[in-house]
Amino acid sequence: MIPVPDGLRHTWKPSVLRPREHHFRGTLGRFATGVAVVTFSTPDGRHGITVNSFTSVSLEPPLVLVSIAKSTQSHDLLHDRPFTVNILGAEQEEVARNFAGSLTGDPLWVDGEIAPRLSGVLAHLSCLPWAAYDGGDHTLYLGEVREFDYRPGDALGFVNSAFTVIPEHLLGHEALF
Repeated sequence: MIPVPDGLRHTWKPSVLRPREHHFRGTLGRFATGVAVVTFSTPDGRHGITVNSFTSVSLEPPLVLVSIAKSTQSHDLLHDRPFTVNILGAEQEEVARNFAGSLTGDPLWVDGEIAPRLSGVLAHLSCLPWAAYDGGDHTLYLGEVREFDYRPGDALGFVNSAFTVIPEHLLGHEALF
């Protein structure tokens, strides 16, 4: 592997997907994910961003990570702000589309103690900012989870550039304790 000088590391910005990048994106799209909306407040109001790049990082302390494209309109507003990861239920595709830019109406909000969240979601994790890392054309935001909850139900999924349903067949392992 050829090392990349620091001065060149962050200068590549494709304007369109070339065949190799298009194929790379398609390859990544074969990995099925859940769908979440990251919500937060600024002095000018509430904001949300649909994501499918969300993962747990640590149980102690409880940390989660969301990857936000730098080209996203709300990207810079999220920096150093508390946020909530809202994991969507199978019936909430319209909510996902709304925060992905296809405005379909005003969602129902819940004022959380840490950050606003969406009403009726499958699960939510409210976080204080922990760290932010450069991730190429994305920023990796880590949050320390302070509040969380979930409800039963099928999850909204995303695979091959399409929404799908991830059924809830069995109780989670938390029911064993």
